[in-house]
Amino acid sequence: MKAPECFDGTQPFKVRIFIQSCKLIFHNDLANFSQDRKKILYSTSFPIGRAEKWIEPYLSKLTNQDPGYLLNSWKLFESQLFTLFGDPNEA
Repeated sequence: MKAPECFDGTQPFKVRIFIQSCKLIFHNDLANFSQDRKKILYSTSFPIGRAEKWIEPYLSKLTNQDPGYLLNSWKLFESQLFTLFGDPNEA
C-alpha cells in the first residue's frame, strides 16, 4: 500500500486527502496501528514545511507528557490538522 504524500499544510483541500491516506494504512495494518500514539507517530513522518514546523515542538517532547497530550489522541491530532490547515469554509 502506498504511503501518504508529504503534507506541507499550504493547500487546505489536501488535509482530508492526507488523513484518509493515513487511515487506509491504519485499516490495512491493524496489528501495527492498534494504538493512537502509533498512528500519530507514523503520520508525523510526512509533514514538511509549515506543517512540519507545527508538529516539531510536540515531537521534541515525546517523553514525560500527560495523557491529554496531542500525540496520545488520534481524534485530537486529526482535529488540530483540520483546524490549522483545513478549509475553514468546508462543511
